[in-house]
Amino acid sequence: MGHRDILAACGLAEGALSGGDLAVTTPVDGSVIAQLSTDDAAALAAKIERARAAFRAWRDVPAPRRGELVRLLGEELRAEKDNLGALVTLECGKILPEGLGEVQEMIDICDFAVGLSRQLHGLTIVSERPGHAMRETWLPMGVCGIISAFNFPVAVWSWNAALALVCGDPVIWKPSEKTPLTALAVQKICERALARFGDDAPEGLIQLALGGRDIGEALAASPDVAIVSATGSVPMGRAVAESVAKRLGRSILELGGNNAMIVAPSADLDLALRAITFSAVGTCGQRCTSLRRLIVHEEVYSALLPKLKAVYDGLAIGDPLAGGTLVGPLIDGDALAAMAAALEEAEAQGGTVHGGGRALEDEYPDAAYVRPAIVEMPGQSDIVRSETFAPILYALRYRDLDEAIALQNGVPQGLSSCIFSTDVRETEAFLAASGSDCGIANVNIGPSGAEIGGAFGGEKETGGGRESGSDAWKAYMRRQTATVNWSRDLPLAQGITFDV
Repeated sequence: MGHRDILAACGLAEGALSGGDLAVTTPVDGSVIAQLSTDDAAALAAKIERARAAFRAWRDVPAPRRGELVRLLGEELRAEKDNLGALVTLECGKILPEGLGEVQEMIDICDFAVGLSRQLHGLTIVSERPGHAMRETWLPMGVCGIISAFNFPVAVWSWNAALALVCGDPVIWKPSEKTPLTALAVQKICERALARFGDDAPEGLIQLALGGRDIGEALAASPDVAIVSATGSVPMGRAVAESVAKRLGRSILELGGNNAMIVAPSADLDLALRAITFSAVGTCGQRCTSLRRLIVHEEVYSALLPKLKAVYDGLAIGDPLAGGTLVGPLIDGDALAAMAAALEEAEAQGGTVHGGGRALEDEYPDAAYVRPAIVEMPGQSDIVRSETFAPILYALRYRDLDEAIALQNGVPQGLSSCIFSTDVRETEAFLAASGSDCGIANVNIGPSGAEIGGAFGGEKETGGGRESGSDAWKAYMRRQTATVNWSRDLPLAQGITFDV
Protein backbone atom coordinates (compact mmCIF):
# COMPACT_ATOMS: atom_id res chain seq x y z
CA MET A 1 0.00 0.00 0.00
CA GLY A 2 1.42 3.39 -1.01
CA HIS A 3 1.64 6.43 1.22
CA ARG A 4 -1.38 8.12 -0.37
CA ASP A 5 -3.37 4.90 -0.15
CA ILE A 6 -2.72 4.70 3.59
CA LEU A 7 -3.86 8.30 4.09
CA ALA A 8 -6.98 7.76 2.00
CA ALA A 9 -7.88 4.56 3.85
CA CYS A 10 -7.90 6.58 7.08
CA GLY A 11 -10.29 9.13 5.59
CA LEU A 12 -7.63 11.81 5.08
CA ALA A 13 -8.45 13.30 1.69
CA GLU A 14 -5.66 15.00 -0.23
CA GLY A 15 -7.52 18.30 -0.35
CA ALA A 16 -7.48 18.56 3.44
CA LEU A 17 -3.75 17.82 3.64
CA SER A 18 -2.40 20.76 1.67
CA GLY A 19 -2.00 24.51 1.91
CA GLY A 20 -1.22 24.70 5.62
CA ASP A 21 1.76 25.99 7.58
CA LEU A 22 2.82 22.67 9.18
CA ALA A 23 4.85 20.34 6.97
CA VAL A 24 4.46 16.68 7.90
CA THR A 25 7.18 14.29 6.75
CA THR A 26 7.33 10.52 6.93
CA PRO A 27 10.48 9.01 8.44
CA VAL A 28 10.10 6.11 5.99
CA ASP A 29 11.77 8.14 3.22
CA GLY A 30 11.86 11.72 4.51
CA SER A 31 9.27 13.00 2.04
CA VAL A 32 6.60 15.58 2.85
CA ILE A 33 3.20 13.89 2.95
CA ALA A 34 1.02 16.78 4.17
CA GLN A 35 0.87 20.53 4.78
CA LEU A 36 -1.62 21.10 7.60
CA SER A 37 -3.25 24.21 8.96
CA THR A 38 -2.64 24.76 12.67
CA ASP A 39 -4.56 26.44 15.49
CA ASP A 40 -3.67 29.87 16.82
CA ALA A 41 -4.24 31.17 20.35
CA ALA A 42 -7.76 32.36 19.57
CA ALA A 43 -8.77 29.01 18.10
CA LEU A 44 -7.41 27.16 21.15
CA ALA A 45 -9.25 29.51 23.51
CA ALA A 46 -12.49 28.80 21.65
CA LYS A 47 -11.93 25.06 21.95
CA ILE A 48 -11.26 25.35 25.66
CA GLU A 49 -14.50 27.29 26.10
CA ARG A 50 -16.43 24.62 24.18
CA ALA A 51 -14.86 21.96 26.39
CA ARG A 52 -15.90 23.85 29.53
CA ALA A 53 -19.48 23.95 28.27
CA ALA A 54 -19.30 20.24 27.45
CA PHE A 55 -18.09 19.49 30.97
CA ARG A 56 -21.18 21.07 32.53
CA ALA A 57 -23.34 18.58 30.62
CA TRP A 58 -21.07 15.50 30.57
CA ARG A 59 -20.47 15.45 34.34
CA ASP A 60 -24.18 14.76 34.91
CA VAL A 61 -24.30 11.82 32.49
CA PRO A 62 -24.15 8.60 34.59
CA ALA A 63 -20.71 7.02 34.50
CA PRO A 64 -21.91 3.69 33.04
CA ARG A 65 -23.54 5.66 30.21
CA ARG A 66 -20.26 7.50 29.69
CA GLY A 67 -18.64 4.09 29.48
CA GLU A 68 -20.93 3.23 26.58
CA LEU A 69 -19.28 5.95 24.49
CA VAL A 70 -15.87 4.42 25.17
CA ARG A 71 -17.24 0.98 24.29
CA LEU A 72 -18.37 2.33 20.91
CA LEU A 73 -14.97 3.95 20.44
CA GLY A 74 -13.35 0.57 21.02
CA GLU A 75 -15.59 -0.96 18.36
CA GLU A 76 -14.65 1.72 15.84
CA LEU A 77 -10.97 1.20 16.61
CA ARG A 78 -11.30 -2.53 16.02
CA ALA A 79 -12.77 -1.82 12.60
CA GLU A 80 -9.95 0.60 11.72
CA LYS A 81 -7.05 -1.25 13.33
CA ASP A 82 -5.26 -2.17 10.11
CA ASN A 83 -5.64 1.26 8.52
CA LEU A 84 -4.70 3.23 11.61
CA GLY A 85 -1.80 0.89 12.40
CA ALA A 86 -0.37 1.46 8.92
CA LEU A 87 -0.71 5.23 9.37
CA VAL A 88 1.15 5.04 12.69
CA THR A 89 3.99 3.29 10.88
CA LEU A 90 3.98 5.77 8.02
CA GLU A 91 4.04 8.79 10.30
CA CYS A 92 6.37 7.78 13.15
CA GLY A 93 8.46 5.01 11.55
CA LYS A 94 7.89 2.08 13.90
CA ILE A 95 7.57 -1.25 12.12
CA LEU A 96 4.07 -2.33 11.11
CA PRO A 97 3.58 -4.99 13.84
CA GLU A 98 4.36 -2.27 16.39
CA GLY A 99 1.96 0.14 14.70
CA LEU A 100 -0.79 -2.46 14.87
CA GLY A 101 0.17 -3.24 18.45
CA GLU A 102 -0.20 0.40 19.39
CA VAL A 103 -3.77 0.46 18.06
CA GLN A 104 -4.43 -2.74 20.02
CA GLU A 105 -3.38 -0.85 23.15
CA MET A 106 -6.06 1.72 22.33
CA ILE A 107 -8.62 -1.08 22.10
CA ASP A 108 -7.40 -2.61 25.36
CA ILE A 109 -7.68 0.63 27.32
CA CYS A 110 -11.21 1.12 25.99
CA ASP A 111 -12.13 -2.32 27.35
CA PHE A 112 -10.51 -1.42 30.67
CA ALA A 113 -12.32 1.91 30.88
CA VAL A 114 -15.73 0.43 30.08
CA GLY A 115 -15.43 -1.81 33.14
CA LEU A 116 -14.04 1.06 35.14
CA SER A 117 -17.15 3.15 34.42
CA ARG A 118 -19.02 0.92 36.89
CA GLN A 119 -16.24 0.89 39.49
CA LEU A 120 -15.50 4.51 40.36
CA HIS A 121 -15.90 3.58 43.99
CA GLY A 122 -15.38 5.67 47.09
CA LEU A 123 -15.16 4.54 50.70
CA THR A 124 -17.57 4.49 53.58
CA ILE A 125 -15.73 5.83 56.61
CA VAL A 126 -16.39 5.15 60.27
CA SER A 127 -17.19 8.40 62.06
CA GLU A 128 -15.99 9.19 65.58
CA ARG A 129 -19.32 10.93 66.26
CA PRO A 130 -22.45 9.01 67.28
CA GLY A 131 -25.27 9.06 64.75
CA HIS A 132 -23.07 10.18 61.90
CA ALA A 133 -22.05 8.56 58.62
CA MET A 134 -19.18 9.50 56.33
CA ARG A 135 -18.75 8.60 52.71
CA GLU A 136 -16.24 9.41 50.02
CA THR A 137 -17.31 10.20 46.47
CA TRP A 138 -15.19 10.70 43.36
CA LEU A 139 -16.53 13.41 41.05
CA PRO A 140 -15.57 14.69 37.57
CA MET A 141 -12.85 17.32 37.70
CA GLY A 142 -12.98 19.34 34.46
CA VAL A 143 -11.34 19.76 31.09
CA CYS A 144 -8.38 17.43 30.48
CA GLY A 145 -5.62 18.60 28.15
CA ILE A 146 -3.50 15.85 26.59
CA ILE A 147 -0.05 16.54 25.15
CA SER A 148 1.41 13.48 23.42
CA ALA A 149 4.79 12.58 21.93
CA PHE A 150 5.69 11.29 18.46
CA ASN A 151 6.84 7.83 19.50
CA PHE A 152 3.39 6.67 20.61
CA PRO A 153 1.24 8.95 18.51
CA VAL A 154 -2.16 7.39 19.33
CA ALA A 155 -1.82 5.09 22.35
CA VAL A 156 -0.90 7.88 24.77
CA TRP A 157 -4.03 9.81 23.82
CA SER A 158 -6.22 6.77 24.37
CA TRP A 159 -4.69 5.99 27.77
CA ASN A 160 -5.76 9.44 28.88
CA ALA A 161 -8.96 9.93 26.93
CA ALA A 162 -10.63 6.61 27.74
CA LEU A 163 -10.20 7.20 31.47
CA ALA A 164 -11.00 10.92 31.36
CA LEU A 165 -14.22 10.33 29.42
CA VAL A 166 -15.62 7.72 31.81
CA CYS A 167 -14.57 9.93 34.72
CA GLY A 168 -16.69 12.77 33.27
CA ASP A 169 -14.00 15.00 31.76
CA PRO A 170 -13.91 16.42 28.19
CA VAL A 171 -10.56 16.14 26.41
CA ILE A 172 -8.50 18.44 24.20
CA TRP A 173 -5.59 16.72 22.44
CA LYS A 174 -2.44 18.49 21.36
CA PRO A 175 -0.47 15.84 19.42
CA SER A 176 3.20 16.12 18.54
CA GLU A 177 3.70 18.36 15.54
CA LYS A 178 5.70 15.45 14.09
CA THR A 179 2.67 13.12 14.09
CA PRO A 180 -0.56 15.11 13.56
CA LEU A 181 -2.01 12.89 10.83
CA THR A 182 -2.68 9.99 13.18
CA ALA A 183 -4.47 12.45 15.47
CA LEU A 184 -6.69 13.60 12.60
CA ALA A 185 -7.51 9.98 11.77
CA VAL A 186 -8.37 9.22 15.41
CA GLN A 187 -10.60 12.30 15.57
CA LYS A 188 -12.58 10.95 12.62
CA ILE A 189 -12.95 7.63 14.43
CA CYS A 190 -14.17 9.49 17.53
CA GLU A 191 -16.73 11.38 15.47
CA ARG A 192 -18.20 8.11 14.25
CA ALA A 193 -18.44 6.81 17.83
CA LEU A 194 -20.05 10.07 18.97
CA ALA A 195 -22.61 9.90 16.18
CA ARG A 196 -23.58 6.37 17.23
CA PHE A 197 -23.73 7.40 20.90
CA GLY A 198 -26.32 10.12 20.42
CA ASP A 199 -27.31 13.37 22.06
CA ASP A 200 -25.95 12.58 25.53
CA ALA A 201 -22.51 13.54 24.18
CA PRO A 202 -22.27 17.35 24.13
CA GLU A 203 -20.48 19.30 21.43
CA GLY A 204 -16.84 19.88 22.30
CA LEU A 205 -16.45 16.66 24.30
CA ILE A 206 -13.49 15.39 22.23
CA GLN A 207 -11.39 18.00 20.44
CA LEU A 208 -8.07 18.29 18.64
CA ALA A 209 -5.66 21.25 18.68
CA LEU A 210 -2.87 21.22 16.11
CA GLY A 211 0.23 23.32 16.49
CA GLY A 212 3.70 23.65 17.88
CA ARG A 213 5.14 24.30 21.27
CA ASP A 214 3.12 27.49 21.72
CA ILE A 215 -0.15 25.56 21.64
CA GLY A 216 1.10 23.13 24.26
CA GLU A 217 2.28 25.99 26.44
CA ALA A 218 -1.07 27.75 26.16
CA LEU A 219 -2.94 24.56 27.03
CA ALA A 220 -0.75 24.04 30.10
CA ALA A 221 -1.12 27.65 31.22
CA SER A 222 -4.90 27.92 30.86
CA PRO A 223 -6.72 28.08 34.22
CA ASP A 224 -9.74 26.58 32.48
CA VAL A 225 -7.92 23.28 31.85
CA ALA A 226 -8.20 21.37 35.12
CA ILE A 227 -5.83 18.54 34.22
CA VAL A 228 -2.84 18.52 31.89
CA SER A 229 -1.37 15.13 31.00
CA ALA A 230 1.94 15.37 29.16
CA THR A 231 4.16 12.67 27.71
CA GLY A 232 7.63 13.43 26.41
CA SER A 233 11.11 14.42 27.50
CA VAL A 234 12.10 15.40 31.02
CA PRO A 235 12.75 19.05 30.03
CA MET A 236 9.30 19.25 28.43
CA GLY A 237 7.68 17.64 31.46
CA ARG A 238 9.43 20.02 33.81
CA ALA A 239 8.19 23.02 31.82
CA VAL A 240 4.62 21.68 31.85
CA ALA A 241 4.76 20.93 35.57
CA GLU A 242 5.99 24.41 36.39
CA SER A 243 3.35 26.07 34.24
CA VAL A 244 0.49 24.04 35.68
CA ALA A 245 1.77 24.42 39.25
CA LYS A 246 1.83 28.22 38.94
CA ARG A 247 -1.95 28.17 38.63
CA LEU A 248 -2.35 25.31 41.13
CA GLY A 249 -3.66 22.93 38.48
CA ARG A 250 -3.06 19.19 38.24
CA SER A 251 -0.49 17.59 35.97
CA ILE A 252 0.09 13.96 35.01
CA LEU A 253 3.55 13.33 33.59
CA GLU A 254 5.03 10.34 31.82
CA LEU A 255 8.58 11.21 30.87
CA GLY A 256 11.86 9.62 29.82
CA GLY A 257 13.51 6.49 31.07
CA ASN A 258 17.18 5.52 31.10
CA ASN A 259 16.21 1.93 31.67
CA ALA A 260 18.58 -0.85 32.75
CA MET A 261 18.76 -4.63 32.78
CA ILE A 262 20.86 -6.55 35.29
CA VAL A 263 22.08 -9.94 34.00
CA ALA A 264 23.08 -12.11 36.95
CA PRO A 265 25.40 -15.16 36.87
CA SER A 266 22.40 -17.52 37.15
CA ALA A 267 20.50 -15.91 34.26
CA ASP A 268 19.14 -17.87 31.32
CA LEU A 269 21.36 -16.15 28.74
CA ASP A 270 19.29 -17.19 25.72
CA LEU A 271 16.18 -15.70 27.31
CA ALA A 272 18.13 -12.57 28.23
CA LEU A 273 19.54 -12.27 24.71
CA ARG A 274 16.07 -12.16 23.15
CA ALA A 275 14.82 -9.66 25.72
CA ILE A 276 17.84 -7.40 25.29
CA THR A 277 17.42 -7.28 21.53
CA PHE A 278 13.69 -6.59 21.57
CA SER A 279 13.95 -3.97 24.32
CA ALA A 280 16.98 -2.15 22.95
CA VAL A 281 16.25 -1.98 19.21
CA GLY A 282 12.44 -2.08 19.13
CA THR A 283 10.99 1.16 17.71
CA CYS A 284 14.63 2.00 16.88
CA GLY A 285 15.26 2.78 20.55
CA GLN A 286 12.52 5.43 20.61
CA ARG A 287 10.46 4.19 23.54
CA CYS A 288 10.40 5.66 27.01
CA THR A 289 10.89 2.07 28.19
CA SER A 290 13.68 1.17 25.74
CA LEU A 291 16.64 -0.69 27.23
CA ARG A 292 19.59 1.70 27.36
CA ARG A 293 21.92 0.24 30.01
CA LEU A 294 23.02 -3.41 30.22
CA ILE A 295 24.65 -4.29 33.55
CA VAL A 296 26.22 -7.76 33.24
CA HIS A 297 28.01 -9.82 35.87
CA GLU A 298 31.68 -10.28 35.03
CA GLU A 299 31.29 -14.09 35.05
CA VAL A 300 28.88 -14.08 32.09
CA TYR A 301 29.89 -10.87 30.30
CA SER A 302 32.29 -12.59 27.89
CA ALA A 303 29.67 -15.25 27.05
CA LEU A 304 26.81 -12.80 26.45
CA LEU A 305 28.37 -9.84 24.60
CA PRO A 306 29.72 -11.75 21.56
CA LYS A 307 26.31 -13.35 21.02
CA LEU A 308 24.62 -9.99 21.32
CA LYS A 309 26.96 -8.39 18.81
CA ALA A 310 26.27 -11.20 16.36
CA VAL A 311 22.52 -10.64 16.69
CA TYR A 312 23.01 -6.91 16.10
CA ASP A 313 25.04 -7.65 12.95
CA GLY A 314 22.09 -9.60 11.54
CA LEU A 315 19.28 -7.14 12.30
CA ALA A 316 16.94 -6.48 9.36
CA ILE A 317 16.94 -2.69 8.95
CA GLY A 318 14.62 -1.12 6.40
CA ASP A 319 11.23 0.18 5.36
CA PRO A 320 8.98 -0.28 8.41
CA LEU A 321 5.98 -0.98 6.17
CA ALA A 322 7.74 -3.97 4.58
CA GLY A 323 7.40 -7.47 5.96
CA GLY A 324 10.45 -8.85 7.76
CA THR A 325 11.82 -5.49 8.86
CA LEU A 326 12.89 -5.44 12.51
CA VAL A 327 14.34 -1.93 12.80
CA GLY A 328 12.80 1.09 11.13
CA PRO A 329 14.17 4.64 10.98
CA LEU A 330 14.72 7.33 13.55
CA ILE A 331 12.07 10.01 13.46
CA ASP A 332 14.20 12.68 11.76
CA GLY A 333 17.61 14.23 11.19
CA ASP A 334 17.73 15.81 14.63
CA ALA A 335 17.48 12.35 16.21
CA LEU A 336 20.24 11.15 13.89
CA ALA A 337 22.50 13.99 14.96
CA ALA A 338 21.77 13.34 18.64
CA MET A 339 22.73 9.68 18.24
CA ALA A 340 25.98 10.57 16.46
CA ALA A 341 26.88 13.10 19.14
CA ALA A 342 26.20 10.61 21.94
CA LEU A 343 28.38 7.94 20.34
CA GLU A 344 31.20 10.44 19.87
CA GLU A 345 30.92 11.47 23.52
CA ALA A 346 30.86 7.84 24.65
CA GLU A 347 34.10 7.16 22.81
CA ALA A 348 35.63 10.24 24.42
CA GLN A 349 34.64 8.82 27.82
CA GLY A 350 36.39 5.51 27.16
CA GLY A 351 33.71 3.53 25.36
CA THR A 352 34.17 1.02 22.55
CA VAL A 353 31.42 1.27 19.93
CA HIS A 354 30.06 -1.69 17.99
CA GLY A 355 27.63 -0.72 15.22
CA GLY A 356 26.15 2.74 14.97
CA GLY A 357 26.26 5.07 12.00
CA ARG A 358 23.85 5.57 9.13
CA ALA A 359 22.25 2.73 7.19
CA LEU A 360 20.56 2.66 3.77
CA GLU A 361 21.82 6.15 3.04
CA ASP A 362 21.96 5.55 -0.72
CA GLU A 363 18.43 4.15 -0.83
CA TYR A 364 16.89 6.70 1.54
CA PRO A 365 19.10 9.82 1.49
CA ASP A 366 16.44 11.98 3.16
CA ALA A 367 15.59 9.52 5.93
CA ALA A 368 17.40 8.64 9.17
CA TYR A 369 18.08 4.90 9.13
CA VAL A 370 20.82 3.79 11.54
CA ARG A 371 22.57 0.67 12.73
CA PRO A 372 21.80 0.05 16.42
CA ALA A 373 24.91 0.42 18.58
CA ILE A 374 26.39 -1.44 21.53
CA VAL A 375 28.89 0.62 23.52
CA GLU A 376 31.10 -1.18 26.04
CA MET A 377 31.86 1.32 28.79
CA PRO A 378 34.48 1.18 31.57
CA GLY A 379 32.01 2.76 34.00
CA GLN A 380 28.76 4.68 34.29
CA SER A 381 29.98 8.01 32.94
CA ASP A 382 27.97 11.16 32.25
CA ILE A 383 26.85 10.04 28.79
CA VAL A 384 25.58 6.74 30.21
CA ARG A 385 23.57 8.63 32.82
CA SER A 386 21.93 10.71 30.09
CA GLU A 387 19.09 9.47 27.89
CA THR A 388 19.53 9.58 24.11
CA PHE A 389 16.37 8.71 22.22
CA ALA A 390 18.07 6.31 19.82
CA PRO A 391 19.16 2.64 19.69
CA ILE A 392 22.29 2.95 21.84
CA LEU A 393 22.91 0.24 24.43
CA TYR A 394 25.66 0.86 27.01
CA ALA A 395 27.18 -2.32 28.45
CA LEU A 396 28.84 -2.36 31.89
CA ARG A 397 30.28 -5.06 34.15
CA TYR A 398 29.54 -5.65 37.83
CA ARG A 399 30.86 -7.94 40.57
CA ASP A 400 28.10 -8.18 43.21
CA LEU A 401 24.37 -7.46 43.29
CA ASP A 402 24.65 -4.41 45.54
CA GLU A 403 26.98 -2.83 42.99
CA ALA A 404 24.57 -3.69 40.16
CA ILE A 405 21.57 -2.18 41.94
CA ALA A 406 23.58 0.94 42.76
CA LEU A 407 24.44 1.30 39.06
CA GLN A 408 20.81 0.67 38.12
CA ASN A 409 19.60 3.38 40.51
CA GLY A 410 22.46 5.78 39.86
CA VAL A 411 20.68 7.84 37.20
CA PRO A 412 18.12 10.64 37.53
CA GLN A 413 15.51 8.75 35.49
CA GLY A 414 13.40 6.08 37.16
CA LEU A 415 10.85 4.64 34.79
CA SER A 416 11.58 0.95 34.12
CA SER A 417 14.09 -1.72 35.12
CA CYS A 418 14.59 -5.48 35.13
CA ILE A 419 16.79 -8.33 36.31
CA PHE A 420 17.51 -11.67 34.68
CA SER A 421 18.25 -14.25 37.34
CA THR A 422 17.07 -17.69 38.49
CA ASP A 423 18.20 -17.05 42.07
CA VAL A 424 15.14 -16.11 44.15
CA ARG A 425 17.35 -14.28 46.66
CA GLU A 426 18.63 -11.99 43.92
CA THR A 427 15.24 -11.36 42.38
CA GLU A 428 13.58 -10.60 45.70
CA ALA A 429 16.42 -8.27 46.66
CA PHE A 430 15.91 -6.46 43.35
CA LEU A 431 12.19 -6.03 44.14
CA ALA A 432 12.69 -4.94 47.74
CA ALA A 433 12.52 -1.37 49.04
CA SER A 434 16.32 -1.26 48.85
CA GLY A 435 16.28 -2.65 45.29
CA SER A 436 15.17 -1.00 42.07
CA ASP A 437 13.85 2.53 42.54
CA CYS A 438 11.86 2.46 39.28
CA GLY A 439 8.13 2.44 38.69
CA ILE A 440 8.50 -0.83 36.77
CA ALA A 441 10.69 -3.63 38.14
CA ASN A 442 10.54 -6.80 36.04
CA VAL A 443 12.05 -10.25 36.56
CA ASN A 444 13.14 -12.29 33.53
CA ILE A 445 11.36 -9.94 31.14
CA GLY A 446 12.74 -6.79 29.56
CA PRO A 447 11.88 -3.23 30.61
CA SER A 448 10.14 -2.33 27.37
CA GLY A 449 6.38 -1.97 27.37
CA ALA A 450 3.75 -2.16 30.07
CA GLU A 451 0.28 -3.65 30.16
CA ILE A 452 -2.58 -1.26 30.69
CA GLY A 453 -3.71 -2.96 33.90
CA GLY A 454 -0.71 -1.71 35.87
CA ALA A 455 0.17 1.92 36.38
CA PHE A 456 3.83 2.83 36.39
CA GLY A 457 5.40 6.03 37.49
CA GLY A 458 8.66 7.01 38.96
CA GLU A 459 10.36 9.74 37.04
CA LYS A 460 12.68 10.64 39.87
CA GLU A 461 13.47 14.12 38.58
CA THR A 462 9.91 15.41 38.35
CA GLY A 463 7.49 12.88 39.75
CA GLY A 464 4.68 11.58 37.60
CA GLY A 465 3.26 8.32 36.41
CA ARG A 466 1.33 6.49 33.77
CA GLU A 467 -2.03 7.67 32.57
CA SER A 468 -3.68 4.25 32.55
CA GLY A 469 -4.26 1.17 34.62
CA SER A 470 -4.49 0.46 38.33
CA ASP A 471 -6.00 3.44 40.19
CA ALA A 472 -4.74 6.04 37.70
CA TRP A 473 -8.39 7.09 37.18
CA LYS A 474 -8.27 9.03 40.44
CA ALA A 475 -6.01 11.60 38.77
CA TYR A 476 -8.95 12.57 36.52
CA MET A 477 -11.39 13.13 39.39
CA ARG A 478 -11.76 15.12 42.59
CA ARG A 479 -12.51 13.51 45.92
CA GLN A 480 -15.37 14.68 48.10
CA THR A 481 -16.11 13.48 51.62
CA ALA A 482 -19.64 13.96 52.95
CA THR A 483 -20.63 13.71 56.61
CA VAL A 484 -24.32 13.04 57.33
CA ASN A 485 -25.81 13.58 60.77
CA TRP A 486 -28.73 11.16 61.03
CA SER A 487 -29.18 11.63 64.80
CA ARG A 488 -31.26 14.29 66.56
CA ASP A 489 -28.23 15.80 68.26
CA LEU A 490 -25.57 18.22 67.10
CA PRO A 491 -22.22 17.46 68.78
CA LEU A 492 -20.47 20.56 70.05
CA ALA A 493 -17.06 21.25 71.48
CA GLN A 494 -16.76 20.22 75.12
CA GLY A 495 -18.12 22.85 77.53
CA ILE A 496 -20.08 24.81 74.91
CA THR A 497 -23.88 24.88 75.16
CA PHE A 498 -26.65 27.11 73.94
CA ASP A 499 -30.43 27.22 74.29
CA VAL A 500 -32.78 26.79 71.35
